[in-house]
Amino acid sequence: MVVVVLLAMVVVVAVVVLMVMVVPVVVLVLVLVLVVELVLVLVLVAVPVAVLMLVVVVVLIVVKVLVLMLVLAKPRG
Repeated sequence: MVVVVLLAMVVVVAVVVLMVMVVPVVVLVLVLVLVVELVLVLVLVAVPVAVLMLVVVVVLIVVKVLVLMLVLAKPRG
């Protein structure tokens, strides 16, 4: 009986220790996954925004160049 009780206690202690050791690891993994997901979401949101900004800037530059060309071309014509 004593041996069984001791074994049971050892098993319980081992399980508790494992739980205590595993829980922070699980929490860390979950936090890391969350961080990665947030970064991915930010990247997914930021990339189209950056592309849009680039397109807008390029369009503005092209428009300015065209306007300048027109303005410069008018007096000559």
